[in-house]
Amino acid sequence: MRSKTELRDGWIFVKQAKDAREASAAEGTPVSLPHTWNAVDGQDGGNDYYRGTCWYRRGLENPGLSDGERAYLEFDGAAMTAEVWLNGERLAHHEGGYSRFRVDITDQLRESGNELVVSVDNSDNDRVYPQKADFTFYGGLYRMARLVVVPKEHFSMDYYGSDGIRVTPEVTIPDNDREAASAVVTVEVWTDGGADEAAVTVSGDRADEAAVAVSGDGADGKTRTAEAAVQRVPLADGYGKAVFTLPDVHLWDGVDDPYLYTARAELPGGDAVETRFGCRKFYVDPQNGFFLNGRSYPLRGVSRHQDRAGAGNALTMEMHREDMEIVKEIGANTLRLAHYQQAQEFYDLCDENGILVWAEIPYITLHMPNGRDNTLSQMRELVTQNYNHASIMCWGLSNEITASGSVTEDLLENHRLLNDLCHKLDPTRFTTMADVFMLETDSPLLEIPDVNSYNLYFGWYLGELEQNDAFFDEYHKKFPERCIGFSEYGADANPQYQSAAPEKGDYTEGYQALYHEHILRMIASRPWIWSTHVWNLFDFAADGRDEGGKNGQNQKGLVTMDRKLKKDAFYLYKAYWNKKEPFVHLCGSRYVDRTEEVTEIRVYSNAPSVTLYVDGTEAETQEGEFIFRFMIPISGTHSIEARAGEAAECITVRRVREKNMDYVFGQGGGVTNWFDQDDFKPGYFSIRDTMGALQAHPEAGALVGRLMAAATAARGDVAQSVSGNQNLQRMMAGMPLESLLKQAGEAVTEEQVRMLNAALQQIKK
Repeated sequence: MRSKTELRDGWIFVKQAKDAREASAAEGTPVSLPHTWNAVDGQDGGNDYYRGTCWYRRGLENPGLSDGERAYLEFDGAAMTAEVWLNGERLAHHEGGYSRFRVDITDQLRESGNELVVSVDNSDNDRVYPQKADFTFYGGLYRMARLVVVPKEHFSMDYYGSDGIRVTPEVTIPDNDREAASAVVTVEVWTDGGADEAAVTVSGDRADEAAVAVSGDGADGKTRTAEAAVQRVPLADGYGKAVFTLPDVHLWDGVDDPYLYTARAELPGGDAVETRFGCRKFYVDPQNGFFLNGRSYPLRGVSRHQDRAGAGNALTMEMHREDMEIVKEIGANTLRLAHYQQAQEFYDLCDENGILVWAEIPYITLHMPNGRDNTLSQMRELVTQNYNHASIMCWGLSNEITASGSVTEDLLENHRLLNDLCHKLDPTRFTTMADVFMLETDSPLLEIPDVNSYNLYFGWYLGELEQNDAFFDEYHKKFPERCIGFSEYGADANPQYQSAAPEKGDYTEGYQALYHEHILRMIASRPWIWSTHVWNLFDFAADGRDEGGKNGQNQKGLVTMDRKLKKDAFYLYKAYWNKKEPFVHLCGSRYVDRTEEVTEIRVYSNAPSVTLYVDGTEAETQEGEFIFRFMIPISGTHSIEARAGEAAECITVRRVREKNMDYVFGQGGGVTNWFDQDDFKPGYFSIRDTMGALQAHPEAGALVGRLMAAATAARGDVAQSVSGNQNLQRMMAGMPLESLLKQAGEAVTEEQVRMLNAALQQIKK
């Protein structure tokens, strides 16, 4: 029988040492796993979090091996490059911070006094992804480590961190009659140690309702209940295969019915492995979007970064469960797990809750010619370790990989190799990629994956909201046979900032909500968009950022990084997506002090009608869908209540004479009215000229270039790296400089804008 022992405690952390010998002798600090050394400095801004090689050590008891048993160390995540020493001997080197790897330590174990030393390195290099991206690259042993002991005859431990068992269900749904669905389930096993056969079993969550027929070598073909469906599989060169037929298969049917089966394999010597799987069939249609089990199933969901405030990426199971509960509350049916392989525990939760997953590797932002082998190894680990998860629908090849450079032949070849590898390892799922918004739609890069998606931020970083609509319409018209998705979109919001007239660039909670209102309307009228993923469900650490009143965070989340506050936009999506929990949400609960005589009260609800009460008196009832707007006169302090059936919520608003400056980002009093019309002389340049016109003039272009360079520097290293992108420059060329400066937020002060405009007004056109 195999045994697993968590190596949670007893570790000594050494931040700096020149080698394993020095790390072994250093004093260090006691820590428990999971652990990251960047939980604080990776979230506080400045782009100065520690990136280097740190060390972990602990004693290791000899497990008392006998009869040919083998001992392995198993690491679920060591970011980013790890090396393992036992008793002074280097045993392993692993590059990739998000996947499981194992180390056979059998031959190096002593009877007593074993010392394990692990180095973990998250420093800058040119070969291990990620190296440039808008999130913190935490270092550490941030997932669990274990000691695993297996018998001499055991399921393979040495193939890219997988468990030696792979399940492939093939579902047939005749004439889209789901009640008549059946499945053929192939269970493959890989073993070491010389076993002659394996016993393979398939069972259901409720075994008495699933009939299974066993076919293949040594099978009698009789139909029996799933619980009794056992096949003895002969092994040749350590490999065996069993085939099961489920004539009345219980489908894994997304959030409606995420039914799971279990496949178990056992060797005569007692070693056993098991895995859960789901029987489902899906495809993408360029005109009608995503289909699950023969029915249209629009994928509407969010993206998830795994970190959180105060913990970094060192998450507990309770934290994973809390995240899933928030996913369920908002009503999403899909997750983009970005931008790397996430914890097995979270994939399990997606299986159990019917959440369809886009899984990807951290091949992101910057193509590194020396990183090809690393992309292939990370993809191989992602696919082999996660093949059996019912929730995973596709493999993501890369994200915004052209943001920091052009499309080269080396980049194209890297993607071809990744695409071919995915299809070789897993012919049952499709491939995709997330394209940066300035990538030309006729680029040969888009021809490589099976389907595509775009990350668009019109209405936030640049341009207007309506450009999102135009982009998708133009793409679909030009490429009607291509499947296109919406892989990222969002706007930053600091819940402290509030306004009666929110606008792009002000970081208010209100603008984020208005932004998402527009996007949801856009999506609803385009059913051919195969998937949509909000960027992001949670605020997350990006230590290079310094904007929106919070250093070190990307604030596009619908929920704050500590998971304690759900922004108004969260409830907008809940109104659209959550059909199970009747609710009303009053927006603007943090916008208490208001200067306007008549204020807008906005309500999000999944109910067909909402009634508003002011100071206990009914003001108005509205019928509608999702979004309800009431205009309410205010004169003092008022209690505002919204009701829909049994659901109710109450907020307080107060009429004040002067604007509460705590609500204003940068204390600037707004970003719209920097100038009066009289401040502009005809025939001379100004900030109201387009970026292209200004850049075409040597003197004006130099003035603008200096200010824009300073603004870019405040947005972190990713913003600096994309500033030279030619396609981005072409997009910006047609936009008024004034619009771009407003979107720069606190990176550009009003005084700087006035000085720039005054200087431009001295330059004759």
